Amino acid sequence: MAKEIVVIIGGPGTGKSTIIDGLVAKGYSCYPEISRQVTLEAQENGIDQLFLEKPLLFSELLLEGRIKQYQDAQNELQEIVFIDRGIPDVLAYMHYIGDSYPEFFDKACHNYKYTKIFMLPPWREIYISDNERYENYEQAKEIYKHLVETYQKYNYNLIEVPKDTVDNRILFILDQI
Repeated sequence: MAKEIVVIIGGPGTGKSTIIDGLVAKGYSCYPEISRQVTLEAQENGIDQLFLEKPLLFSELLLEGRIKQYQDAQNELQEIVFIDRGIPDVLAYMHYIGDSYPEFFDKACHNYKYTKIFMLPPWREIYISDNERYENYEQAKEIYKHLVETYQKYNYNLIEVPKDTVDNRILFILDQI
């Protein structure tokens, strides 16, 4: 059986991390969103918002980390691995801020292909801002559009997860695999 590498995507504050936590609780192999880790490491080095201050460096670090997650997922013993955000997310965010990026970003999207992509739509009722999430809800909706466009550019079929309880969203995802 081929390895299933499943990505959960969506704009900020759509419930990705909560779903990943729920999948972990059910015993699934899951990889967390790495942008918070990159942001916190930059803050420890005196850069408050690396994405805003040095977007290309931030994006290169994310790309490197997401490629490593993909490669690590290939070596997991479990047949299904869930990842919070994928490689094309990096390009979607660069499109969102209107910044350019080197060609190897695009090549990475072609070289590392995921099995399934689950998209969480913007959901105002659960959206919360915090120290690492600087976007407001309107910006989150705009990011969502860029995510859809970017993943479709790389020929992914996006499966939209309905707005529902965490347990029902997890059941929906598991039923589609």
